[in-house]
Amino acid sequence: MLQQTTVKAVGPYYHRFLEKFPTVEALAAADRDEVLSAWAGLGYYSRARNLHACAQQVVALGGFPKDVAGLRALPGVGAYTAAAVAAIAFGVPVVPVDGNVERITARLFAVEEPLPAARKTLAALAEGLNTDKAARARPSDFAQALFDLGASLCSPRSPACGLCPWRESCAAQKAGIAATLPRKAPKVARPVRYGAHFLVMDAAEQILLRKRPETGLLAAMTELPGTDWRSERWSEAGALAQAPCTASWQACGVVRHVFTHFTLEVTVYAARVQHFSNHVAQTGFLAPAGRVAGLSLPSVMLKCIKLGLKAL
Repeated sequence: MLQQTTVKAVGPYYHRFLEKFPTVEALAAADRDEVLSAWAGLGYYSRARNLHACAQQVVALGGFPKDVAGLRALPGVGAYTAAAVAAIAFGVPVVPVDGNVERITARLFAVEEPLPAARKTLAALAEGLNTDKAARARPSDFAQALFDLGASLCSPRSPACGLCPWRESCAAQKAGIAATLPRKAPKVARPVRYGAHFLVMDAAEQILLRKRPETGLLAAMTELPGTDWRSERWSEAGALAQAPCTASWQACGVVRHVFTHFTLEVTVYAARVQHFSNHVAQTGFLAPAGRVAGLSLPSVMLKCIKLGLKAL
């Protein structure tokens, strides 16, 4: 959960998630939509899908693999996670490279190439940080000590070089450039995409929803019917041509949501109908308006629903 998310945001989700899925077996046996619903609001939903698939594979294997290669083969487990679990849980003498360890390594070796281009160089250099006999004898303690060093003394700004146990061998400290490393390439402006989504509710206060495709952004999550997300704004006529049914649609406003690689602007349209025809109902599924918060809805769709309901 902490990948791409803050500790403050994760806390409540983490405790609720463990209450709902207290064991790997319980998580593996759960329905995927139940897992996505428990994750809704945290973003990066591929993590939840991979976590569920990973639990199923671990159960099928009879337990967790205890080496880096075996851990890397699990769904959603990358180089850092595999190395961290191997070192901390199973005592494998490897160095997990997170942001803290990247920063330490960049300073120790005075790597001035900016991130992200420098990542491969830093990962290769970090592999040699544990060559000391004591470090290899205690892989778990060494990995966690590295994390703590980066989170405290070797901090992003104003590193406490005078207190660092590696100050004598730190090339960046000797060159007086420790506080400037690691360097980062200038950020590229996020592109903007545009879409339109439709909230339609019947006399029984049911909302029409649908599932997103199994692959791609927000895969398998629940959403309001809508247009594609594209680089050009949708005209009202163009958007309404893709409405799920004929109704007296009213524009409610725009929801702006920031993803990792782009910003999305969604124009929300809302309407009431007496009832849904069989054809319209079959394009998705109906859910009581008062219970949508319990579905696997991403944050952007919760914002759209809130705006649409306010207009109705």
